[in-house]
Amino acid sequence: MESLIFTPDSTRICTAVYSFWKVCRTGEFAINETIIPKGAVEIIFNLGSNPIHAEVNQHPVTVPKCFIQAYSTSPIYLCLSANQTFFGVTLKPSVVKHIFNFPPSICANHVFDLTVCDHSIYSLWHQLGELNNFHEQIASFTEWLCKRLPQPSPLEIAFNDFLNNDNYTGLSVKQLADQLCYSTRQLSRKLIELTGMNAENILLYKKYLQAMHLIHTSELSLTEIAYNSNFFDQSHFIKTFKGYSCLTPHEYRKRKSETIGHIVVSA
Repeated sequence: MESLIFTPDSTRICTAVYSFWKVCRTGEFAINETIIPKGAVEIIFNLGSNPIHAEVNQHPVTVPKCFIQAYSTSPIYLCLSANQTFFGVTLKPSVVKHIFNFPPSICANHVFDLTVCDHSIYSLWHQLGELNNFHEQIASFTEWLCKRLPQPSPLEIAFNDFLNNDNYTGLSVKQLADQLCYSTRQLSRKLIELTGMNAENILLYKKYLQAMHLIHTSELSLTEIAYNSNFFDQSHFIKTFKGYSCLTPHEYRKRKSETIGHIVVSA
């Protein structure tokens, strides 16, 4: 399997995109892949010819050729054929409403077919499929994006920073509201629009995300990870982690793949 990732350095693109990525899988065997919640808004293009069957929010679906998924709170289960190519763009949440005229929260916990709401997406999918070079595909998507790209407000930048930054896991709802100059009610309303979760839930979700990152990238014990992620205790850590991923932290550490949030086994 070949995995590529690129973080843009253009100031204008950085206001909308965290990263571009591409995964090309070739092999003799099909695989089952579990994607546990990883706190991202992604546009994903399936550039392969084979259909992909999935279970999303406990419902069977056939994955569209191009879709957007946002802040999920339960795993996504995929059955992938031996040959598969994906091109993806990880977006900053606040730009979704500007680009597509709907908030990212409506994409939470399911795959949303973008060709239904934007006819240009289908043409873009064809363009990306005709280009084999990763950086040419990035350039093609960037050209499409720049025609729709807004200038984010300072407040939108602040919310994007909060959602992508691990430094906020120890805050209370009141402390976060004060930092963003919002009332607690306004804060929850804005976060529900961006993520589908209120302020209290998103702060817990970010603790889970921080723990997942540490499990994947560090040799810390699970007790140390619970402490560094600001959980009350080990029991609270295990309960929260399993509530989102359907796995205990120990199970995820044993089964994790090279990519954070992904578990791959032969079909």
